[in-house]
Amino acid sequence: MLRALAPFALIVLTPAVAAAQVELSFYGGAQSAPPSDVSVRDGVIGNDDFIIAWEGRSSSAPIYYGIRATHWRNDSFGFGLDFAHNKIYPQDGELPSGYDVLEFTDGLNTLTVNAYHRWNGAFGKITPYVGGGIGFAIPHVEVTNGASETFGYQLTGPAATWIAGATYPINDQWSVFGEYKGTYSSNTADLETGGTVSTDVFTNAVNMGVSFNF
Repeated sequence: MLRALAPFALIVLTPAVAAAQVELSFYGGAQSAPPSDVSVRDGVIGNDDFIIAWEGRSSSAPIYYGIRATHWRNDSFGFGLDFAHNKIYPQDGELPSGYDVLEFTDGLNTLTVNAYHRWNGAFGKITPYVGGGIGFAIPHVEVTNGASETFGYQLTGPAATWIAGATYPINDQWSVFGEYKGTYSSNTADLETGGTVSTDVFTNAVNMGVSFNF
C-alpha cells in the first residue's frame, strides 16, 4: 500500500523540497466508528440490508496509523497529502446470519488532499491548526458468506477528512502534536460472486504524532 502512495507523495514533495517548507508527520491513536447501514446486492449471497455497530481496535495488528506530508507555503497556510489506515470490525454479535466475515481491517484506508490553516505561536510555543480535505477510500474488503469470499484492496468511493489540533516544537526540526481527526467514506465494493456491498462510514480518532520539518 505504501509503495502505491509514492507517486502521490512525489507530486507534493518535489516543489516543496525546493522551497524547504516540508513537514512529514507520523501519527497513531485511538480510532472508533459509529454504526452504519450496510447494503448487499448479490446473486449468490442474496440481497440484504442491515446495520452494523463497529469498533476500531486501534492497537491490534494491523494497527491504526497515519502519514502526512504538508507543504507550508507561508506561516499560516499549507496543503498536502494525508494517508490514514483506519479500521472497522463488527462488534461481537453484530454479524448477520450467514456471514463469517464482514470487515475492513487492513484497513478502511483513505487518501486525501488537504488544506490547513495554523496560528503560529498563538499560545506561546503551542500552535493550533485546523484542516480538511477530500480524496478517496481504498479499503481492504473482507466478506465471507458461504461460497462467496472477497479479500483484497479496492477503490470504493469518495472520502473526506477534517482535523483540529495543536503542535509543540521540540527543536528547530522536530515537533509533537495532538489532534482530533474525523473521516467520512462512501464505499461500494465488488464481491467475488458478482454483487456489491455498500456502506457509508464515519470514523473519529484522537491522535498523537511527531513531525519532522525541513
